[in-house]
Amino acid sequence: MMREARLILSDGTVFYGHSFGFEAETVGEVVFNTAMTGYPESLTDPSYAGQILVTTFPLIGNYGVPDTGIGSDGLPLFMESDRIHPKALVVADYSERYSHWNAKESLPSWLKREKIPAITGIDTRRLTKVLREHGVMMGKIVIEGAAMESQQTEQDYGSVNWVEKVSCKDIIRYNEGGSKRVVLVDCGVKANIIRCLIRRGVEVIRVPWDYDFNELDFDGLFLANGPGDPEQCGKTVEHIRTFLNHKMVRPCMGICLGNQLLARAAGANTYKLKYGHRSHNQPVRKVGTNQCFITSQNHGYAVDDSTLPADWEPLFVNMNDGSNEGIRHKTNPWMSAQFHPEACSGPTDTEFMFDEFVKMLG
Repeated sequence: MMREARLILSDGTVFYGHSFGFEAETVGEVVFNTAMTGYPESLTDPSYAGQILVTTFPLIGNYGVPDTGIGSDGLPLFMESDRIHPKALVVADYSERYSHWNAKESLPSWLKREKIPAITGIDTRRLTKVLREHGVMMGKIVIEGAAMESQQTEQDYGSVNWVEKVSCKDIIRYNEGGSKRVVLVDCGVKANIIRCLIRRGVEVIRVPWDYDFNELDFDGLFLANGPGDPEQCGKTVEHIRTFLNHKMVRPCMGICLGNQLLARAAGANTYKLKYGHRSHNQPVRKVGTNQCFITSQNHGYAVDDSTLPADWEPLFVNMNDGSNEGIRHKTNPWMSAQFHPEACSGPTDTEFMFDEFVKMLG
């Protein structure tokens, strides 16, 4: 029999449901994702570190969970990282029974094995409305008879350097001997970003978030996605600024947090969105054209276009709220996207950006 559970928001709002994951209590920033599919990819996305993930699609778990192992290339077989990153999962309803050719276990089984709390039976439509009107806020999951994990219950999400917690600790190389050598700054990289680069024949040198990559021999720089406030990544920004000011101009591409870090290195500011963009259906337009793309996104911060230096310009704009979706330098081969061109899971309309980056490598 499932235990009673509650989600208590920092404004005092309480949602009642039942536990179907690991039975422990936890605290995190409560955010919602409106995608209809892709819960294995979302749960293993490091950008959700420190957050309680709410899925607005009502039924979750019906296609189970694929193999969580690591492939011969050193990357997860079907996931975006080697573990679950959100502090907890909140759904309206979950399916204990699953059916899919690639499934190895049920969602509850996976959550319990990874010690991730989860609540079902919550009115996620009402919860999403609260978050949209108030903005994202801290929340606490309380489960009948379970112990609270040892941490500050009122800890502010933005005050923690989540990138440091999810970044690799040592240099990792993929596809050694590839046609070109790309340094990838791991701020919480999704595995499919690395897959997209490897498929295009380049060698990837994955370095920790605070590593001074300027000491290395490489042909291009790639700035990965990751969780939290870009202001916490001052060391990364300093290294990027050194790269931008180097007499040898080399290509650079950033994704998600990488867009924000590139902008800050250039001299622009970033800010926190009211409730962020987390979905598979965010429409963006390429600036100066009528080209629109449907994109997959997962971020809570954005670049302030008005603070971009004169030699930089917006590359994409969000058609829902007008926020920045990418920048580029007017003369040098430096560009970025706030959305996810690798889009795993999600639409692949913008994967051409990897082709453009590799072409710039020469």
